[in-house]
Amino acid sequence: MTTTRPLDLLDVDALHSEEELAIRAVVRRIVDDHVRPNVADWYERGQVPVRDLAKEFASVGLLGMHLTGYGCAGSSAVAYGLACLELEAGDSGVRSLVSVQGSLAMFAIWKYGADEHKDRWLPGMASGDLIGCFGLTEPDHGSDPGSMATRARRDGDDWILDGTKMWITNAPVADVAVIWARTEAGVNGFVVPMDTPGVTAREVKHKLSLRASCTGEIVLDGVRLPAGALLPAAKGLKAPLSCLTEARYGIVWGALGAARDSLHTALDYAGAREQFGKPIAGFQLTQAKFADAAVELQKGYLLAVHLGRRADAGVLTPEQVSVGKLNNVREALAIARQCRTILGANGISAEYPVMRHAANLETVLTYEGTSEIHQLVIGQKLTGLAAFG
Repeated sequence: MTTTRPLDLLDVDALHSEEELAIRAVVRRIVDDHVRPNVADWYERGQVPVRDLAKEFASVGLLGMHLTGYGCAGSSAVAYGLACLELEAGDSGVRSLVSVQGSLAMFAIWKYGADEHKDRWLPGMASGDLIGCFGLTEPDHGSDPGSMATRARRDGDDWILDGTKMWITNAPVADVAVIWARTEAGVNGFVVPMDTPGVTAREVKHKLSLRASCTGEIVLDGVRLPAGALLPAAKGLKAPLSCLTEARYGIVWGALGAARDSLHTALDYAGAREQFGKPIAGFQLTQAKFADAAVELQKGYLLAVHLGRRADAGVLTPEQVSVGKLNNVREALAIARQCRTILGANGISAEYPVMRHAANLETVLTYEGTSEIHQLVIGQKLTGLAAFG
């Protein structure tokens, strides 16, 4: 039986340079070697070796790969997107590790930090020796970060931080956090070493999704920081939102990886699984499912490439990233769910990755902006009227 992989239908590889395809091949190999053999066990146990993975990923330049200087690779946005796709084809939690390290924690320091911040933290984060996290979301403030309850007040030359951050990837193992807090001047960012007195991190347990990811709560209780902890160039809520735009861009690509892996798994399964005397891949209803899934996967890929080229040209806007995040995660989740049906009862087995991808994508649908938030971002751009609140 001759088969065609879904992304080969439109020959999307022709859209890429040899360098981009070489980077993709390196990331695919490291996922095949270090993630696929272990991820089902990590997911079942709810534990993931963050530091070991960070070192492996750093060895091929994946941490902060789209940043320049400080040991970062300085890759293109499209190359970074391809890396996110391959990482999430392994697992959404694994891509989240890289995304939070590079697009949130490192990017915030790289873009808004003082030279002292960059020199102290970025080389170690790029090498995987230091793990970072990004503290914006709170227990009672997710989609509306402007209402955050975390406060930073002056005490002489120092700052005192009080508050709680929730659903923070990498927090339980992090060496440094970028914490966003409300001050008299508005919203400001602070570089907070996690061993600072008054900082505690608690791992979130009993998750039913994104289990191969280390997620935590950060409590700040009278945390005293020197004046130099302030990110000097981060003024107002636009600063953390710009970091979220960076992370959302990676998700535009990453979600396609989970969808592609689900579809490849279902195609292989359907070609080998026989019912009524022939492979189930030969039935019309099954082929209809494959055709619809392949079309949506390719449409999402073309969208991701377009956004990546705009990012590399310096003209990508937050609204355009919202289009990508809304569409690609929504369609990736639909593909994973549909592929689960093709596997039948085997679809819920950890022997196959499809149910894990589907469960993970339920979280990806929510974090870095829910689908509803992205709909409102797009709606505001179309109508000129804000409908938040």
